[in-house]
Amino acid sequence: MQEAFAEMVQNWNRMGSTHDMDEAGDAADRFERSFYAFIDEVKVWVDALEKQPKSLEEALALPEIEAFSEQLPGPLLLNFETELELIVEGLSRETDEKVE
Repeated sequence: MQEAFAEMVQNWNRMGSTHDMDEAGDAADRFERSFYAFIDEVKVWVDALEKQPKSLEEALALPEIEAFSEQLPGPLLLNFETELELIVEGLSRETDEKVE
């Protein structure tokens, strides 16, 4: 989970420093893939917990999740919390492929 988190943050930082429009699109795609790869790893980890969190607040209070929340770039916190809430509720996100 830590490796996926580090890659996602690295891609976020690259995306913010890209000025070329073609590169910016590629950087955004890389970031999006890495964000959801991180979320998938969080889901696997949460699902494997002996005691499942029953709410977003309980999940955010887990030391591992709290550490990630504190390190996330501010603009990503809401997205992370939204995805974490879906995980806790046992729901899955709709992806573009599923919608089309």
